[in-house]
Amino acid sequence: MTFIEPFWLGGLWSVPVAAALLVYAAWRQRVLLKRFLGSWIVSRGGQESGGATLQSKSIPSRAKQAVRGALFVGALVSLVLALARPGMNPTPQKVQRSGRDVVILLDVSRSMMARDLKPNRLERAKILIRDMLDAARGDRVGIIAFAGSTVVRCPLTTDYSFARLSLDNLSPDAVARGGTFIGDAIRVALDQVFTDGDDRFRDIVLMTDGDDQESKPVEAAKVAGARGIRIIAIGLGSELEGAMVPADAGTTTGKPEYITYEGNTVRSKLDSGSLRSIAEASKDGVFLNVGTGNIQMDKVYRTLAERAERREVDSTERVKYDELFQYALGLSAAMLVMHSLVGQRRRHAM
Repeated sequence: MTFIEPFWLGGLWSVPVAAALLVYAAWRQRVLLKRFLGSWIVSRGGQESGGATLQSKSIPSRAKQAVRGALFVGALVSLVLALARPGMNPTPQKVQRSGRDVVILLDVSRSMMARDLKPNRLERAKILIRDMLDAARGDRVGIIAFAGSTVVRCPLTTDYSFARLSLDNLSPDAVARGGTFIGDAIRVALDQVFTDGDDRFRDIVLMTDGDDQESKPVEAAKVAGARGIRIIAIGLGSELEGAMVPADAGTTTGKPEYITYEGNTVRSKLDSGSLRSIAEASKDGVFLNVGTGNIQMDKVYRTLAERAERREVDSTERVKYDELFQYALGLSAAMLVMHSLVGQRRRHAM
């Protein structure tokens, strides 16, 4: 027999401490009762023999105290052993780990600062990506930020903490130029991230409000599709009314300032048609129109992952045991029940 979680066995050091405390408590109880009963008998003017009889009936039995203490200590020992998970009959098992390679293209252009999503489109996209990372079990994830230029912020990794850290610092200042060049971002993913390996197990997740500026994104998506790469396009923002785009800084009056063109306030609208075309140009592509609403991205991601092939990343061997903790736990519970049923007082014949 062995213990699967042996560090819990350190709890056995509490057993002698508990036993010592029980012995002290029993001794202290007897001393206090004798002292109290002696004073009470004297104050009542009781006879010596009568006082002795009363003390004999009232003071706990040493034997029963010993039994109760032994049951409590035994219950404690059994509980510690149960926590340590005793097991037997070890059987080696091979566990395969599978996953996909996922590159997230995040639009950090100025239009993503529009507030038709709270707190704004960019921050809502980050929330969705964090939900994705929570659901990415075994997948390698990379992050690319793009606007008028493109930069790889996180290479493919299973270190999701690092991916979150890379995501937190993204803003319109993360890239050198403004604009929205979706096609360039797709080409960077294909040429700089998906450089080797089997493309059947790869996804590009595009998060943007669309409005591409002649970077030929559909043509880039067709190249991805020819390689067997799936594109999941997620559209953010209002499609009908659009939203005003905040400028770099506010005014001296404290009022927000918005981008204008030829004297008119610029309103950014979701271009769902282009995003749908980009997704459909890839292999088994998907377009999700979030708009100004919300989706449970973790559940959506898991559903999409289940639809696609997954490559075997690696395999590990672990040992499975026939666990016996339930017997130790049951013994502990039984001892506690018996402890509560054993009285402390002496029994006397009527």
